[in-house]
Amino acid sequence: MPHKPTRHRRLLSVRPLTFSPFARSVARVATAYMVKHHTRDAMQQSAGGEFKKLKKVDRQSESSEDEEFDGVVQADFAFFDPKPDDFHGVKTLLQSYLDDKQWDLSGFVDLILEQTTVGTVVKLEDDEDNGVFSIITALNLGRYKDHKCFTELKEFLLNICPEKDKTGNLRSLLGDKAQDVGLLVSQRVVNLPPQLLPHLYDALFDEISWATEDEPTEELRNSFRFKFYIVVSKIYKLKNANPRSSNTDKDETFIYVKPEEEILHKLSTWSFLFPLQTQQVATHELKNYQLTGIVMAVKAEDISSFRQQLRTLINES
Repeated sequence: MPHKPTRHRRLLSVRPLTFSPFARSVARVATAYMVKHHTRDAMQQSAGGEFKKLKKVDRQSESSEDEEFDGVVQADFAFFDPKPDDFHGVKTLLQSYLDDKQWDLSGFVDLILEQTTVGTVVKLEDDEDNGVFSIITALNLGRYKDHKCFTELKEFLLNICPEKDKTGNLRSLLGDKAQDVGLLVSQRVVNLPPQLLPHLYDALFDEISWATEDEPTEELRNSFRFKFYIVVSKIYKLKNANPRSSNTDKDETFIYVKPEEEILHKLSTWSFLFPLQTQQVATHELKNYQLTGIVMAVKAEDISSFRQQLRTLINES
């Protein structure tokens, strides 16, 4: 597309990012633990696609936390348009997107890969295995409402909502307002350089803006004029935490697996937590935390603030 810019190579170092010093120290340990379990699988995923000239970066990763990662690893990450060849890599990343629910994940991945004008996959440049390290996109809930995967997604979200006052809001966004709602999907391996995040989200929201002008039909252009975004993700919640208690530091109540989701959570119009049937093996530092599902609704008008806050967070870390 003529709008898409070429971005410059940068040297990146990987560090876990959260707002509070406490969460940062815990996340650093959690990241070192999870990297060992996810990197090998990601490298084995098969994918393909034409190079999207958005950004190419060097990664330099140093770790003094774990002897297995002692030293320096360098790699070139590149952004690509989604393509059918990315199917297995993207499906692997989204395997637990709806917890342990058996649903039409393959159909969901197909829709993500068919939408080539909005969405990005991140891979290593010139990697023979073409492993997918990240997927980010936004899908219109109204446009795809008749697809089996979205029918099952809607059913899942309504079933897990534990708060009656939120169910009405959720049902509205999934129903009569669905044409104005984008499902914001962002999944990646844990050790993807956080310095990529502002570029990934800038690329996504720029593409959404361009799609409102460049798509070939008015119906398609309108399908990207989002008023709300729904985010489905996971966070760590302090076990037995009482949100009304002044004894619990609010910064310690939650640990965000993805640092940008702390910003989204604060900006959200409403959100709710739900228990997960599947649990990750936690480190000793996370023994007092429970991996928990979270659903958030964010107004599209707040995305500009989100982008600015995310850039500030990354630059200051």
